[in-house]
Amino acid sequence: MVERVNVNVKDFIAEVALSRPDKMNALDLKMFAAISEAGEALKGRKDVRVVILYGQGENFCAGIDTAVFGDMIARINEVRAEMLAPGEGNVANIFQKPAHVWQELEMPVIAALNGAVFGGGAQIALGADFRFASADTKISIMESKWGLIPDMGITQNLPKLVRADQAKELMMTARILNSDEALSMGLISRICDDPMAEARRFAAELAARSPEAMQGVKRLVEDAWTATPARSLKLEATLQAEIIASENQIEAVMANVQKRAPKFK
Repeated sequence: MVERVNVNVKDFIAEVALSRPDKMNALDLKMFAAISEAGEALKGRKDVRVVILYGQGENFCAGIDTAVFGDMIARINEVRAEMLAPGEGNVANIFQKPAHVWQELEMPVIAALNGAVFGGGAQIALGADFRFASADTKISIMESKWGLIPDMGITQNLPKLVRADQAKELMMTARILNSDEALSMGLISRICDDPMAEARRFAAELAARSPEAMQGVKRLVEDAWTATPARSLKLEATLQAEIIASENQIEAVMANVQKRAPKFK
């Protein structure tokens, strides 16, 4: 079986690679699970002080693989149940976990971005503590294009970065931002000629500092900036369970696949 995520640890730095470059690292169900498992496996590791998250190939992550929609519709009742009932000990469901797990990690996480950072890919990137992007990076919170809401922890991440009106615009329009626009809004930390090289340099700097201090700073800021995860993640799941596989959501998918204007009711 082709690995969806590769993890390499060296010098206290874990490099986590989304490994589906032939599909622009799009999220299928195996990728959702693999990202979550990779993040979970890093929790509590004393040999990891910093994490770098990146996508292999020319794109970070193009968002959900459209083939997933068919699978979800075929087992919609099961999918809705999975959305509304996170596993024991979790506040995030299986779709939220790939983005939220990076906030759950005690050590800092750097996302090195390039190419497409769309939909679920954008939400995963927003789960990192820092985002270093190449000049060719394009970012979009794209779920409304498919008749959905963003529900992968967006309530935990976006309010820390942009104003409420900007958040609504980005989510309602699915507008694609270039790297300069994303930087001016605060969605990325910096633009780099080589995001991976810059991420490695910065990771080495952080790894050289007291891990307890780095972990303490992360927790301090996260606790100060965020609301209760259980409440906001539950709201995302409730709304998405109501929307997914509805007539208009299916129409949004079909219109995109058939390259025509949607006819919503």
